[in-house]
Amino acid sequence: MKRLLFLILIIGFVACKDSKPERQLGQAQKSKLIELFKPSRSDYPKISVHRGGKGIKHYPENCLETLKYVSDSISAIFEIDVAQTKDGKLILMHDNSIDRTTNGSGSVKNLTYNELRKYDLIDDFGNQTNFKVPLFSEVLKWSKANGIILTVDIKRSVNQENVIKAIEEANAKDISIIITYDVEQAQSAYKLAPDVLLSVSARNHEEFDRLLKTSIPTENMLAFTGTRLSNKSLYQRLHNEDIVCILGTLGNLDRQAEARGDELYLQWKKLGVDILATDRPFEAYEAIN
Repeated sequence: MKRLLFLILIIGFVACKDSKPERQLGQAQKSKLIELFKPSRSDYPKISVHRGGKGIKHYPENCLETLKYVSDSISAIFEIDVAQTKDGKLILMHDNSIDRTTNGSGSVKNLTYNELRKYDLIDDFGNQTNFKVPLFSEVLKWSKANGIILTVDIKRSVNQENVIKAIEEANAKDISIIITYDVEQAQSAYKLAPDVLLSVSARNHEEFDRLLKTSIPTENMLAFTGTRLSNKSLYQRLHNEDIVCILGTLGNLDRQAEARGDELYLQWKKLGVDILATDRPFEAYEAIN
């Protein structure tokens, strides 16, 4: 009888031990951004700053000092690009090489972070600054301390899991949105981080249909509708699913606004666009406000 009772206790202990991780997983809190970015709300930023700020004299793209400079003037979220150095450090860099954005040269994957620190960032006008290529961890730390929301573009050469792990280690999921470009990337990101908001590609009804067939809840979706105006019916459909819409005005639409008048930004908003992803953050912000 004693043996039987002992065996029951052992089985119960093992069962409780095995079930504990599942309970902890289920208790993981969702990112606050999942509740913030809703079409029914108006308290989220309506401007997304492409590459952390482009075309700003003396302030280079993907630069921490540029994020600070822009955020001092307007309320915005910041799209940044994450690359990886030879020694595995996650940094902010859009290109595969450092030739365009620094006074150095070479491929990011062939340079260590200490080697990168020898070079200075340059702005889009060729002006050299004393700013350095920032670590992703530095940007996460500053953004979290200042309540700045980031949309994180993971370069193809970087493992998605490494970036998500860095966000988790910084306890920064409440200020981080993971950018995905297709259904496969979206599914993989959701599997790794089911409690984080995802920017998903929904440029037309067909792309949105494919997303709806996945296991990703619509509450985890922030819809990037492309760099061209979509039919108003797409914006309405996304809103019906309680999904916020981003329009990429960077490129052609920004040029249209610059040539024909910044009031175009407000017109695009009235079509159903919630957030403007732009290379002209100051002009777009002023126009819609």
